[in-house]
Amino acid sequence: ATPFRPKVMGCGALHNPIPVTAPPGFVDTPSRASLACEGHAGRPLPDGPTFRRLRSRRTGSHSALLPAPNPLTLNERITLMDEAAVERALGRMSREIVELNEGTEGLVILGIRRRGVELAQRIQALIEAEAGTPIASGALDITLYRDDLMEVGPRPVVGESNLPLTGVDDRCVVVVDDVLFTGRTTRAAMNELMDWGRPARILLCVLVDRGGRELPIQPDVVGRTVSVLSRQEVEVLVPEEDGRLSVELVPRARGEA
Repeated sequence: ATPFRPKVMGCGALHNPIPVTAPPGFVDTPSRASLACEGHAGRPLPDGPTFRRLRSRRTGSHSALLPAPNPLTLNERITLMDEAAVERALGRMSREIVELNEGTEGLVILGIRRRGVELAQRIQALIEAEAGTPIASGALDITLYRDDLMEVGPRPVVGESNLPLTGVDDRCVVVVDDVLFTGRTTRAAMNELMDWGRPARILLCVLVDRGGRELPIQPDVVGRTVSVLSRQEVEVLVPEEDGRLSVELVPRARGEA
């Protein structure tokens, strides 16, 4: 017997289905339209513990099928990018910066302490080697511009901010950070930058974008975009601080917000 299905006018109708009373013996099987909308083109949907269906928060519909995380790996350190992968990403990012600025004229590269500074230095060296001209650079310490400074403690450790002798007025300033998460570090960096001058343009360059934004801030240049669970953190390791160059996924420290 042919299974009963409500009439569907298009993919959009799946998000707001009209309640229909099924006749006796109704078999709940996915329709061709629903399979097409989910990108399976008539293939049966995988089932079982290996896969999990992701439901849209707004519509409740299945938007994708992704492998379920293995609970055994949530407490392990996982390498997302080794040294070669990081070097390739930095090379691509340096070329994108030059393209966005349409050359190297008026370019200033500022790294956010701590590991954003080391990444900025690598990007600066790559651009200088390719263009054959020196690039102004510096470092930003955003400690005093944090919106949670009162929670840090009565005596926060404040680093040094270094700006190039040319200043930042009417310059294209590239702010480099290791990981973009909530966007609050970037906001603090821009607030500090505005206290030093009025750039013609600010570009945000990050090695890893892990999502989870709390402010309307998006990067202009990204090395890699990853999806991370709330119980995990992304760490960028640099030789100057950690003895190696890599990007690793680590479990969030117990009790850390």
